[in-house]
Amino acid sequence: MLDIVLLILGIILMIIGIIGCLVPVLPGPPLSFLGLISLQATKFGHFSLTTLIILATITVVVTILDYIVPIWGTKRFGGSKYGTRGATVGLIIGLFLGPVGIIIGPLLGAVVGELIFKDDIRYAVKAGFGSLLGFLTGIGLKLAASFIMTFYFVRELIVR
Repeated sequence: MLDIVLLILGIILMIIGIIGCLVPVLPGPPLSFLGLISLQATKFGHFSLTTLIILATITVVVTILDYIVPIWGTKRFGGSKYGTRGATVGLIIGLFLGPVGIIIGPLLGAVVGELIFKDDIRYAVKAGFGSLLGFLTGIGLKLAASFIMTFYFVRELIVR
């Protein structure tokens, strides 16, 4: 019975982990990793220690990069923290508008954030693009990590 509860918890954590790659308040890869740990604690999970260490390392590295990459993208294109914050707000609003909103929301949010910082449209668009690029790179890294962990999760259930 406990195995089934932990399996269900693991599935829920994997789903929330993937959602967390898009929603800034949820730590996607760490939640996905916890889903793997939950599966490991059942009779269904038989990951090697090496696999768990590698996936834990990926989780830590991607989580750290998620903070660094948006700053790098913003700085590379001459932006400010206002652009990064605007991209985050734009993403949250964009989530309600579907897939197009997930792309357009952060871009518009970054541009508006930069316009608040400096009233120059050329600067705001350039810096907003850099902020968006860094932001989307972070999302891509998180999604890749969570999808890799989801692959291992599903494979473990199918193979065993």
